[in-house]
Amino acid sequence: MADNLTKEQRSYCMSNIKSKWTDQEKKIHSYLKANKIKHEMHPDLSGSPDVLLKETNTAVFLHGCFWHKCSKCYKEPKSNKEYWLPKIEKNVKRDIKNVNFLKSGSFFVLKVWEHEVKKDFSRVLKRIKKHGKS
Repeated sequence: MADNLTKEQRSYCMSNIKSKWTDQEKKIHSYLKANKIKHEMHPDLSGSPDVLLKETNTAVFLHGCFWHKCSKCYKEPKSNKEYWLPKIEKNVKRDIKNVNFLKSGSFFVLKVWEHEVKKDFSRVLKRIKKHGKS
């Protein structure tokens, strides 16, 4: 299936995709702040987690299902595969490297997928809260 947008329209759409302060990050941050769980968003930490729960040394990754190849809902792109497939595979390899690095540094690592935040936010909150307070 061909892209139904022009090259300029697609470029504009893609330029609006942000790497920080996504909707799921805003939602998680609001919850942590409201529940007085000490955290840092986008900490300057090797491994680049999205959230650091300070009291319990927990690194949280908030993964987009497309960008990080979710096993449940990832759909391979239909166009420009020469670009997208290597890019996504590179993301997955970097994710594994980052998780292993943080675990070796005594961090507990929690991965939260975009579809989890959208479909069962209360379950995500329970997982985060469990690791958020010592």
